[in-house]
Amino acid sequence: FPPLVCEHSGSLQQEDPAMMRSDNYLPVPGEEKNLDVDFVNIKARSNESIPMKNLYADDGSPLCPRLGPYFSDGRRRVDYVLAYHIQKPSSIRRRSSRFSDNNFIRRLRRSLSMRSSRAPLQPKEDPEIAAQEQRTDYHEDDKRFRREEFEENLLETGLELEKDEGSKIPGIGFLKIHAPWSVLCREAEFMKLKMPTKKVYDVKQGSNLVEKIRLFIHKATAPLHPKVDANRPQSIKSLSHPFSREKQHLFDLSDRDKFFDSKTRNSIVYEVLKRTRCTRAKYSMGIISLLANGVYASAYPLHDGDIEGVNAEPNDRKLLYEEWASYSVFYKYQPIGLIRKYFGEKVGLYFAWLGVYTQMLIPAAIVGVIVFLYGCATVDDNIPSMEICDPRNNITMCPLCDRACSYWKLVTACGTARASHLFDNPATVFFSIFMALWAVLFMEHWKRRQMRLNYVWDLTGFGEEEEDHSRAEYEFQVMQKTMRKERSTPKGERVKLTCTDRLPAYLTTVVMMGFMVLVTFAIVFGVILYRISIKAALHMNTYPAARSNIRATVKTTGAIINLIIIIILDEVYAAIARWLTTLEVPKTDKSFEERLIFKTFILKFVNAFTPIVYLAFFRGRLVGRPGNYLYVIGSYRMEECAHAGCLMELCIQLCITMLGKQLIQNNLFEIGIPKLKKLLRRRKSELDSKQEEELNRTLQRHEKDHFLGPFVGLSPEYMEMIIQFGMVTLFVASFPLAPLFALLNNIIEIRLDAKKFVMELRRPIAAKAKDIGIWYNLLRGLSKVAVIVNAFVISFTSDFIPRLVYQYMFSPDGTMHGFVNHTLSYFNVSDFQPGTEPLQPMHLGYTVEICRYKDYRESPWSSTPYELTKEFWAVLAARLAFVIVFQV
Repeated sequence: FPPLVCEHSGSLQQEDPAMMRSDNYLPVPGEEKNLDVDFVNIKARSNESIPMKNLYADDGSPLCPRLGPYFSDGRRRVDYVLAYHIQKPSSIRRRSSRFSDNNFIRRLRRSLSMRSSRAPLQPKEDPEIAAQEQRTDYHEDDKRFRREEFEENLLETGLELEKDEGSKIPGIGFLKIHAPWSVLCREAEFMKLKMPTKKVYDVKQGSNLVEKIRLFIHKATAPLHPKVDANRPQSIKSLSHPFSREKQHLFDLSDRDKFFDSKTRNSIVYEVLKRTRCTRAKYSMGIISLLANGVYASAYPLHDGDIEGVNAEPNDRKLLYEEWASYSVFYKYQPIGLIRKYFGEKVGLYFAWLGVYTQMLIPAAIVGVIVFLYGCATVDDNIPSMEICDPRNNITMCPLCDRACSYWKLVTACGTARASHLFDNPATVFFSIFMALWAVLFMEHWKRRQMRLNYVWDLTGFGEEEEDHSRAEYEFQVMQKTMRKERSTPKGERVKLTCTDRLPAYLTTVVMMGFMVLVTFAIVFGVILYRISIKAALHMNTYPAARSNIRATVKTTGAIINLIIIIILDEVYAAIARWLTTLEVPKTDKSFEERLIFKTFILKFVNAFTPIVYLAFFRGRLVGRPGNYLYVIGSYRMEECAHAGCLMELCIQLCITMLGKQLIQNNLFEIGIPKLKKLLRRRKSELDSKQEEELNRTLQRHEKDHFLGPFVGLSPEYMEMIIQFGMVTLFVASFPLAPLFALLNNIIEIRLDAKKFVMELRRPIAAKAKDIGIWYNLLRGLSKVAVIVNAFVISFTSDFIPRLVYQYMFSPDGTMHGFVNHTLSYFNVSDFQPGTEPLQPMHLGYTVEICRYKDYRESPWSSTPYELTKEFWAVLAARLAFVIVFQV
C-alpha cells in the first residue's frame, strides 16, 4: 500500500506506532507556557487535520495522475504551487504528510520539555549536537504550524488544495492550489477584471486608400508574421466589460474551462494568496513574509505544458517556443499578443518595446553604414591626411613623453590619420543630426505603439490607484517599531516608518553612491597612468617590433582593461545598489523597484561612460605645451591626442566597450551561466544522461518547474538595453557603426530572452502595466542629452570646426591645402625644462633645433612667444557657436 501523499481528515487510526504509546510529559517552564497554549488554542476547535483532497478513488485504488498541470484526479488544473522543505529524521513521518492535532501538540510538548529538562543526556549523545537537533525540530515545527494555519485560511477562501510530499525531489514538498469556478468569479468581480463579452464589433482601419495600403503591406510581409491566431480576423474585437456575477449573461460561458485563461487564473490565485494572512502568531504574516522567513521555499504558477517530445500536447508554451523562442524564426515579427496572453502585460510591453527599438535601428544602421562607406570612399581624396602622409613635407614633431621619447616624423602618423577620416568626415555631422531626429522619432513611435497596445489589450481604463501590498521587510520593520513603542503609542494609531527612521539608510546611500563614483574615477585615472607608463616603457624598449606600433598597442590594451573593469564593476554595483535599496526599506514593491533601478542606472552609467567621456572631452585638453607640460603624481605627463585628434581613440574605446559588453556580459553570460549550472547539477547527480532523461519524463509539471530558475524581474533586461541605447545615441558621431552592431545584437537578444523566458525560467506572475514605467523617462533623458553630447563631440573632439574655420577664414585659395601646417606651432628645443629633453636627440640622424606640436600658439621668435594666437580664439568661438546652432 503506497504512502499517502495527503491523508484524509479523520484518519487518526493510522498514527505511527511510535506516537501511539502513552507519553509522560515533564512540566513546561513558565516562559514557554504561552507558546504552548497558543498552539493548543489554535487547534482546540477541531481534532481533524486540514481537509485536503484525497489522492485515492472511491474503491481505494490510487488515482493515475497526469503529467500535465493537474491535480491527481487529472481534471482540476493546478493554478499555483507552493514548495517547502520537509524533514523526516525518524519514522515519525513515514506514512502521511500530515499528523493529527493531538500528535502535533504532543510532539511539540515533548520537544519543549526536553529542552527545559535537567535530566542527564544519554552517554553517547553529544550535548551540542542534541541541542542543535532540538532547536532544528522546534524551528521546523514552528514552520509547519504556520503552514497549517495558512493552508486552513486558504481553504476558508474556497481554494482547493492538494499536498505532494512523496515527490521524486527529496526534501521538498509541494502544495498544489486549484481555484474552482465560484472563487474565480468572486475574485474576478472583486479585482474588476475586464473580460470579453459576447458583443463583437468591427474595428475601422481608416479611409479606403489607407486600408488598401495597409492590406498591401500586410500581404507583402505575410512571411514575416508568426503563425498564431490565424483563425481570428484582425478587424473584429470583442467588447470587454468588468466581470460581474449578476451579469454573467453578457459573457460567453459555454466553455468555463477556457473562459479564464491560465494567466488570469494564476493572477487571481496570487491575489488571494497576498490577502490571506496568518494572524495567530505574534504579528501578521502573508505569503511574502512566509517566503521571506523560509516557511515556504518558493511560490510559482506552472507552465502550460511541455515544449519538446512526441507526446507533448499543443499549448501556448509550445507555440511560443516554435514561433518565437527559436533562432530559426529570427526574421519574423514577435507574437506580442500571445506573449501578453501567456506572460502578462508587463512582459508583453517589454518585448513590444524591444521589437520597436530593434525595428527602428534598421534605418539607423543603414545610414551609419553609408556614412562609414563614404569615409572609406573619400579617404584618398582627403587633403589633410594626404599632407600628413606626404614624406616631402619632412615635419619633425616634438617628443610625446619626457626623456624616453625622442623626436619623430609626422609621416609616421599616416595610418592613424587615414583611419580617423573614416569616422571624422563631413558625413559624420549629418549622421549626428540624423540620430538626434531618430531618437525623437523612436520615442514618438513607441508612444503611438504603446497607446495602440493599451487599446487592443483593454488597458485604457487601467490606473495605478490599486493599492500595492507592503513588502515583507517593511512589515517586519514596522512590527519591530511597534514592539518598541507598545507603551508610548496610543491604541488604534497606525505605526509606519518615517524619514527619521530611514535617515541612517539615506545617509549611507548618499555616502556609498558618492564613494562608488569616486572609485570609478580612480580606476579610470589608474588606466590613464597605465597608458602613460606603458607608452614610456615601449619607447625605451630596444626590440623593433615593440616600438613599431606603440600607439595601437597602448590604445587597444587600455580599452580592453577598461572593458574588463566595467564588466566586473557592473556586477559589484548591482549588488551594492540592491543592498542600499534594502537598507532604505521601501514600503511597496513598486517603490523598491524604482529606487533600485535609479541607483543601478546611475552606477552602471557612470561605470560604462566615464572612460569614454574622458577620451572625448578631457584627453589632450589639459596637456600644456613643450617646455611647460602639466604633470600629475610627480613625473607623469598628461596624455596627448594623436595629430588627427582623439576621435579615433574614442572610436576604439566605444567599439571595444560596446561589443565586449554585448558579447560577453549580455550574450555569453546569459547563455553560458545557465549551461554551466546545468553541467554542475549533472555532475553532482549520480544518474547518467539516460537515467536523468528517463526521470525527467516521469516528473510532473510542478516538479519540472521547480528545477527552473526563478523570475527576477525585467530590470536586468531593460538595463542592458538602456546602456546600449546610450552607446548608440550619445557618442554616435565618433562611431557610425554603433547602430549596426546594436541591431545585430538585438536580433539575437530577442530570441535569447524568449528562449530564457519559455524554457529556463519559471512562469512569472502576470502583472498588468500601461507603460514601461521609469524606463521611458530614462530614455527621454538620454535622447535629450545625446543632442548636447554629439554637438560637443563634433565641436571639440573632431577637427570638423577647425577645418571649416581654416577653409573659409585663413586658407589663401579656399581649399584645405596647408591645413596641417596651419595647426602646428613651433618650439625651440633649447627651451626644454632641465631633465625633460630626450635621451637620444640624434634618433633621426640629425640635430633638431626646432620641432612642431599641435596647438595654436605664437612662435618662439615672436614678441609674445608661446602665447595663444587669434586663430585659437576664432576656432573656439566657432566651436561654441556650432554647439548652440546644433541645439536649435
